[in-house]
Order: sequence, then C-alpha cells, then structure tokens
Amino acid sequence: MPPVTIAVFTLGAVLVIAVALFVSAPLFQPPAAAPADGEPDERARWERQKRQALEAIKEIELDHRMGKLSDEDLAAMRGRFEAQALEAMAALEREESR
Repeated sequence: MPPVTIAVFTLGAVLVIAVALFVSAPLFQPPAAAPADGEPDERARWERQKRQALEAIKEIELDHRMGKLSDEDLAAMRGRFEAQALEAMAALEREESR
C-alpha cells in the first residue's frame, strides 16, 4: 500500500475515535447536583405550567374555530386550563412577594 493510503486511513481512524470520545463523554460524567434550595426549580415549574396552560388555551380555541371542538368541550377545557394558569400565576406572585 502506498504511504498516502496508510496516512489517510490513520487520519480517518483518529478522527472517528476523537468523535466517538467527544460524543460519549457526557455518558461518563457524574450527574449534576440539584440546587440546595428548591426555589429556582419551583419557579421554573410554575412558569412552565403557566406557559403550557396558556398555549393549551390558544390551541383549543383554534380547534373550536376549526370545528373540532363543541362549545361545551371548549368551555370545560378552557376552564381547566385557566385554573391551571391562574394557579401558576398566583404561585409566582407569592414567590415574588417574599
């Protein structure tokens, strides 16, 4: 085999090994520790619940306009999602007032 072929093969093998190590490195690291106080996670959870509830309300209103939901279904689902959003907003306000 010519020396160029061996060099290309060696360079390719090194590149494949380097990529494999880079991709698999996170699998061998210890898991990240949770924050000592639960507030940042709690706030993120309430913000996520609020965002998801508001998005769900927009989605069901679109489904209603398209004729996929009846008026009764819209009212029931909207009430549930509004309650979730209001619960999250109240929790976020309580955290801010601390």
